[in-house]
Amino acid sequence: MSTVEETQVNAGIEELFDQRSWAERATIIARKNPLGVFGGLVVIAMIFMAVFAPWLSPYDPESNSFEHMLVPPSTEFWLGTDQFGRDLLTRIIFGAQTALFVGFIAAFVGAFAGLVLGVGSAYFGGKIDLIFQRIMDVFMAFPLIILALAVVSIFGTGMQNVIIAITIPFIPRCARVVRSNALAIREIPYVDAARAMGFSHIRIIIRHMAPNVMAPFLIMLTAFVGQAILLEASLSYLGLGVQEPTPAWGLMLQGGAEEYVESAPWVAIFPGLAITLAVFGFNLFGDAVRDTLDPRLRSQ
Repeated sequence: MSTVEETQVNAGIEELFDQRSWAERATIIARKNPLGVFGGLVVIAMIFMAVFAPWLSPYDPESNSFEHMLVPPSTEFWLGTDQFGRDLLTRIIFGAQTALFVGFIAAFVGAFAGLVLGVGSAYFGGKIDLIFQRIMDVFMAFPLIILALAVVSIFGTGMQNVIIAITIPFIPRCARVVRSNALAIREIPYVDAARAMGFSHIRIIIRHMAPNVMAPFLIMLTAFVGQAILLEASLSYLGLGVQEPTPAWGLMLQGGAEEYVESAPWVAIFPGLAITLAVFGFNLFGDAVRDTLDPRLRSQ
């Protein structure tokens, strides 16, 4: 088969795919990527827990009960209680609010800032792009957790500072990916035509370049949420994240991972499983988004 014929066949397949309803497309994607469906279900369940936490949780997440300290899992306390007599199931449900709040805000702000900086750097090029890339290289030289620890040590602990500490490391990582895609878009004739028509730089970047790099932006955004949840848990475990009595999975691990690992292992097991499942779910969902938006992977 010649190249022209292959192109026509592929175009026909794409046209047939585009004519399907949204339900049929979702069914096709689910059959091709069942792990992505599992990740999506985990994300939906986590969002459901966070939104309806006051109605789903049987107890107050911050209420101490010294009569029920370190009670093992039972019909009254499904996941047991911690060293302060607080119900673990309740704190895990409310901990989903903390994880998603930090995760979504840090991921969106970091990815959006990376989108703007990456597209702007690719558009202007020259010395601006060179200086920008060297600055990004400095930030990229540090691992995520090290850079987050440095930011927290400067600004201090607390929910707001944790979000800032997690957001900053995301910016250069998204900017580098977006820039690599925007460099190719900058050479497309319609960008030159927009310049010739006298459009402003801001309009060209926002209206003509940014929409064409949304696929890698969305992929990075979904991946960042899982990483932000893990970073928030890590900082809280080290005592540099959110503070008591705020329910947070990493904070729950800090209180029981070492001291009660033998006498009350459920204090550390269940928050650890919640962190693992959340990060795993967002990573699988991010991979599914990548496979769906990337035409090279979708055609395989």
